Amino acid sequence: MATAGQAGSVLNDVRYAEATVPLRMDPITAGAELTRSAGEGYMLYERPGEVSVGFGAAAEIVLTRSQIRFRGPRRADWTVEPMPDEPLHRVSELLAECGVDGWRAYGWLGFELSYLRFGRPEVPEGLTLGHLVVPSREVRLGAGTALLRALRWDDLAELHDQLERLREPAGWPGVDAPVDDTVDHDGYRDAVASAVAEIRADHMRKVVLSREVPVPGGIDLAATYQVGRRSNTPVRSFLLDLGGLRSAGFSPETLLEARGDGSVSTQPLAGTRALSGDPSRDAALRDELVNDAKEVFEHVVSVRAAQEELRAVCREGSVLVEEFMTVGRRGSVQHLASRVTGKLADTRTGWHALARMFPAVTVSGLPKPAAYQAIARYEREPRGLYGGVVVTADAHGALDAAVVLRAVYQDGERTWLRSGAGVVAQSRPDREFEETREKLRSIAPFLVPAPVGTATGPT
Repeated sequence: MATAGQAGSVLNDVRYAEATVPLRMDPITAGAELTRSAGEGYMLYERPGEVSVGFGAAAEIVLTRSQIRFRGPRRADWTVEPMPDEPLHRVSELLAECGVDGWRAYGWLGFELSYLRFGRPEVPEGLTLGHLVVPSREVRLGAGTALLRALRWDDLAELHDQLERLREPAGWPGVDAPVDDTVDHDGYRDAVASAVAEIRADHMRKVVLSREVPVPGGIDLAATYQVGRRSNTPVRSFLLDLGGLRSAGFSPETLLEARGDGSVSTQPLAGTRALSGDPSRDAALRDELVNDAKEVFEHVVSVRAAQEELRAVCREGSVLVEEFMTVGRRGSVQHLASRVTGKLADTRTGWHALARMFPAVTVSGLPKPAAYQAIARYEREPRGLYGGVVVTADAHGALDAAVVLRAVYQDGERTWLRSGAGVVAQSRPDREFEETREKLRSIAPFLVPAPVGTATGPT
């Protein structure tokens, strides 16, 4: 095992020991299989060219309606602060002061965090709105190599041993109980119809309404992630177990990509048609998508909102639409896709941009405050991770936030899926319901049941 960099011998030295070793299997399989022996919280994040996994928590931040809780090497016990007006700005400060040299943070922000900015709708006090960790152990997996990092030498050696012991999985059975993706047809249809009436009365321009679909039985999340990833085409993917919330998903869009040089971009997706697997049928659906007035309008207003949000934190004249209304294939569906880029103003960071843009207009609506009120009225339970983001950020100013949409969720003994559709004045309730079903097919067919006798829980 070849080592590089300096390291301390105990956790309080807060400097990673590092080793670069060969990787003899594909990064997605290796990362997912490593989570099986985590023994503590973890998050896997895939972006182009790298699958990284953080294990444990050298530093940790938890957000609720009224508090930010933090602990780390310099603050072993939880420190509790009142929730500030700009929570993500405070998260940025806490990470900068976390006491871990060369940190990279992993975590998630829930959809309802956005409500705090306006004070309404009311956020339940017990609802976790975000959870981020700077891991005590980390692997960064690429083609043929793995970078191992740990705050203790013995943990570094154990990571290497775990990687050496990995074997290719033999395969898994298909889902043993089909998911009923038609649940709540009437309720969802009625909600869309009511939202259309509100939009036509000029109460808002767009709202994204979602519905929850229960999953019977326990699910093997690590296996589901691997099977689903082979059949999807996400821009990012993730697998996590943090604070009791477990999820695996395939993100179709990034809310924010920020690099250390101050360049930022976002990728709004809005407008959807199914992918059937038949090339001629898919081409016909593509032509229908790009010429459908409702879908084009939904997309254009989303791109315009993304531009306005980036302009608020970027240098004057730097915000550009570099790609407009292309068609992106994402698992079981194809979307209208655009990319908006900019250069951050000198006093702004990726966290300022994320605070301004969160949540994505493609999962909320326009104007956002009115959309939040409608979502709270028409949806039966908080969204939590759905419509929020999974995030990685580092000490050099990079920040990557992917929108959580095509995912499976577990909390305690409960497992579920969730899917939504953008509602505008031209929306038809039955078509929007069908769109939610099309999106569910990016995840529902790939659920792998937990082994017999295994309780639903950490994989």
